[in-house]
Amino acid sequence: MVKKKTILDLEEMKKKGEKATWITAYDFPMASFAEQAGLDMILVGDSLGMVVLGYKGTVPVTMDDCISHCQAVRRGAPNTFVVGDMPFGSYQVSDEDAVVNACRFLKEADMDAIKLEGGRRVISKIKAISDAGIVVFGHIGLTPQSSGQQGGFKAQGRDVGSARELIVDAIQIQEAGARALLLEAVPPELTEFIAKKLSIPVYSIGAGLPCDGQLMICGDMLGMFQAFTPKFVKKYASVAEVITNAFKEYVDDVKNERFPEDKHVYHAKDSMEDFEKMFKEFE
Repeated sequence: MVKKKTILDLEEMKKKGEKATWITAYDFPMASFAEQAGLDMILVGDSLGMVVLGYKGTVPVTMDDCISHCQAVRRGAPNTFVVGDMPFGSYQVSDEDAVVNACRFLKEADMDAIKLEGGRRVISKIKAISDAGIVVFGHIGLTPQSSGQQGGFKAQGRDVGSARELIVDAIQIQEAGARALLLEAVPPELTEFIAKKLSIPVYSIGAGLPCDGQLMICGDMLGMFQAFTPKFVKKYASVAEVITNAFKEYVDDVKNERFPEDKHVYHAKDSMEDFEKMFKEFE
């Protein structure tokens, strides 16, 4: 049986220079595959809004959506460190709301940590959740929940001024009690500086190699999500193509009576003569 990592294990990995691997997963099968493959962590991201629920973005995702998917992932990966992603509206209103909703992830879905987006504007929320005894992961750079303010899904920190702001955010997130930080779509030079500056693990999703580990969205890396593919994604499979071709073959087989074959059916135990007598009762 795989031994589930703790936040202390993740911190020790940073000290040793061992890279952490994590992906998003949203259901039982994908979580079980991830655990079998030996992933260090799973994020039940609010990206489920696009990848699973078909929304144009993450904003419509609710707490109940997240909790339900977190529960499924936990059942699929009981021995993996799993992070629940706090959806838009679950922590922005007040520190109290933030703590209540963060607690739901642990109480109802057995998560090991929560993640929330934003820098200095969510510092009080990070501190309140951390003070409640919950492991917090920060997330800065491209933050999809506030992508409207950023002018869309655009890389961040590409000039000195915005990079400086992200460094200040990162430092304050650590000081507020976060135990790890996710950087999304920022230059690798900035990632490297922040990873060395902070004592907590710093992870990348589209933020380059020089950090403490990498995250990818399962739908992107497996070729399942077809709406768009970010520049930073490496496709390891083309699952959508495989599934679509399988469906096409199934349609063709049914239309042309090649399925089901004899091996796919359950034959009667009694004789056909007995069945025909029974059929006549209903004529």
